[in-house]
Amino acid sequence: MDGDRNNIQAAQAMMPGMDMLGAPKKPNTLPIWGNSTTMNLNPLILTNIETSPYFIGRLAELKTYHELVDEIYYKVKHLEPWERGSRASGGRRQTGMCGGVRGVGVGGIISSAFCILYKLFTTRLTRKQVYGLLNHSDSPFIRGIGFLYVRFTQPPPDFWDWFEPYIEDAEEIDVRAGGGQIMTIGEMVRLFLTRLDWFTSLFPRIPVPIQIAIDKKLAALKHSTSTDPTPKKAPDEVEPERAPVPTERNREERPPRRRTRSRSPKRRSRSRERDRERGESRRSRRSRSKSRESRRHKKKEHRSKSRTPKKSRRSRSRSRTRYEKGTSSRQRYDHR
Repeated sequence: MDGDRNNIQAAQAMMPGMDMLGAPKKPNTLPIWGNSTTMNLNPLILTNIETSPYFIGRLAELKTYHELVDEIYYKVKHLEPWERGSRASGGRRQTGMCGGVRGVGVGGIISSAFCILYKLFTTRLTRKQVYGLLNHSDSPFIRGIGFLYVRFTQPPPDFWDWFEPYIEDAEEIDVRAGGGQIMTIGEMVRLFLTRLDWFTSLFPRIPVPIQIAIDKKLAALKHSTSTDPTPKKAPDEVEPERAPVPTERNREERPPRRRTRSRSPKRRSRSRERDRERGESRRSRRSRSKSRESRRHKKKEHRSKSRTPKKSRRSRSRSRTRYEKGTSSRQRYDHR
């Protein structure tokens, strides 16, 4: 693969005293922020890398920067620290070394991306080599490994200089193991600058004053690059002619205004008749409902009046006599 070689050659062929972005030239040797042996990785992730057969076997044979870049092109398909399905929440599925380590709930099979990332760290990349990763054109995963390398190893005061040119980068990358989380390079860079977690792993912490400064710069950049609410006109678009101002001469020639409702007397009378009919129908409905209610009320009063105490006593006495007659007839029938 010649993409990274061309990038490095372009960086070397630049003006003396200037780097790739036009800023004052910095030393080619990169500093290391934090722990110079663990790359600030989580202990569980680092242990799984060092004991991985892929790291011990295949990556031990690769010695040069270009060989590792080719390995990223062929082997890396996501940027998670763990392979898909090798770890699950709650400890129901556990593969590899597991433990309650800050930043990682349950261990699993370490991904090829993080194995190669740590292998690049052991080779101590130079500034030109890192820029070769960030600007690589063959695969977005090569660029993603470069951004991860910067986030884990470089001093936080230099983060803005590293990431600011790529905040609006529109190249897409699927960072999730197994696919399903596509984002642009610019969105990924913003996450690196504003969040500490990366798929249950943790980046090195950014000091609070530096984080505040980065947030302000991001807000100012977002405000400056916000789109104008008024749409821009296309170059081929012709502006419509404006209507002439009405004067005494062209008032007669002026076309009549469009009205939402006609003001003709016929339609007015029709609308009035409709309103009257609707009002009469509503009144008739109300009168019908009132008459029904009055009838129901009268029936209830009639029922309550018909059941006077005298009539109720008579009905009780009648029922008693009927009961006595029935029992006496039964006794006679049984006696026979």
